[in-house]
Amino acid sequence: MSQPVYLVDASIYIFQAYFSPNLQIWSDDDRDLSAFYGFAQFLLRFLRHTRPVHIAAAFDESLFCGFRHTLYPAYKSNRELPDENLARQLSACAELARLLGIASFSSRVYEADDIIGTLAARVRQESVPEICIVSRDKDLAQLLRGDRDHLWDFSGNSRRFRKEIIQQYGIRPEQFPCYLGLIGDAVDSIPGVPGVGPVAATCLLRHFESLPLLYEHLDEVPTLSYRGAAKAPDLLRRYESQARMSRTLATIVEDVVDPVERFSVADCRSILRGEVQSDGIRDLLVREGLETSLRDRFLSLLDGLQPAAKNASESQ
Repeated sequence: MSQPVYLVDASIYIFQAYFSPNLQIWSDDDRDLSAFYGFAQFLLRFLRHTRPVHIAAAFDESLFCGFRHTLYPAYKSNRELPDENLARQLSACAELARLLGIASFSSRVYEADDIIGTLAARVRQESVPEICIVSRDKDLAQLLRGDRDHLWDFSGNSRRFRKEIIQQYGIRPEQFPCYLGLIGDAVDSIPGVPGVGPVAATCLLRHFESLPLLYEHLDEVPTLSYRGAAKAPDLLRRYESQARMSRTLATIVEDVVDPVERFSVADCRSILRGEVQSDGIRDLLVREGLETSLRDRFLSLLDGLQPAAKNASESQ
């Protein structure tokens, strides 16, 4: 397999378009379509640029109803539930991905990160040499296992491999849940341990490797050479349950059963499995109320995918 398996964190790019001040798209009946159109643009650019052989996408449906919220009700409490218009756009984005032949997954219990983690684990079992996670979410760095695995923020034209993560944070990617268990994450309302910052967390994890091992050897912490090490054991002991919970919140699940049960690399052949469903996509664009000029521009870009898909299918 010469190309990587691409796993797309769809929601990142949907919300990026929705909140972008530079993208204002309205339907014929004055509904905001910025999220849908922005995601559609991203998806077509990505497909045309990469011509992927294997691709799957994960969508978020679990805000305020997933298992993390059950564990910690304040999790992501700084977010707002999508209103009716945004909810419709989210549904349209998922439908577009399916019409493009992209294997798409979502869950009311697990987040997109968990689905991507499980997809990555499944394709690794088939000895896939390279996994590209298309996202700008740093939390997904914990899934980078092989030297060729990487995060790719396609819109920002930035790729980060294991070595870049280690250089930036001073820890291995798989230590990220323990790192966030200590410092917390304001973006997701994960509390961590008050008073423990990135420098201290990095020093602790370099020495103890993991949060459980840290708590097994708290008496060794004062011997470390970082500011505040002498008082750290009392602080860590006081917030132990919060630190362990924060680690759980930050850990990506890699064994989601539903909706990823029986998934294999063959299930994400995407666009190369056959013709793009142009008629279905045209109907979707009309139903969402995209004005004629934008609809025609999108469909002309879509036409450019067809010959590549047909030729690639014939060569398999």
